[in-house]
Amino acid sequence: MSHKVISFHYTVKDTAGKVLDSSNGGDPMAFLSGHQQIIPGLEKELLEMSKGDEKSLTVSAEEAYGPRRDEMIQEVPRAELPEDLTVGQMFSVSTDNSGQPTHLVTVVEFNDETVKLDANHPLAGQELSFDVEVTDVRDATSEEVEHGHAHGVGGHQH
Repeated sequence: MSHKVISFHYTVKDTAGKVLDSSNGGDPMAFLSGHQQIIPGLEKELLEMSKGDEKSLTVSAEEAYGPRRDEMIQEVPRAELPEDLTVGQMFSVSTDNSGQPTHLVTVVEFNDETVKLDANHPLAGQELSFDVEVTDVRDATSEEVEHGHAHGVGGHQH
């Protein structure tokens, strides 16, 4: 597979047309193809585009952050978490033995005994609309492929 570094500007909206994020006014985003750095549906579309191309597209929930999964919502003992919780608060938790934060969770509800946490991505289950403009397409360097990410503006800086 020929790895590409694609740089692009984007605006993403939900189904109601609310802007969720945009690179306008900043540097374009850059990613290394084939390394799961952006949602699959967007990557598929960008791989078909060339420098200077602009497009409006819709990405299904399945090709974005996936469907909402009930098993990603769990109750944990209140005593295991900080005291100053608020509904809607997001924080990282460790879900393995490393002690390193591995999952972003959202507080759904809590009482004196338990806290209900949702580990679904905040945009899981949502169809997303994108306006994109490809600003550059180039072959990835061997160093970028080895490191697993794009280098330079919009990518990772070493």
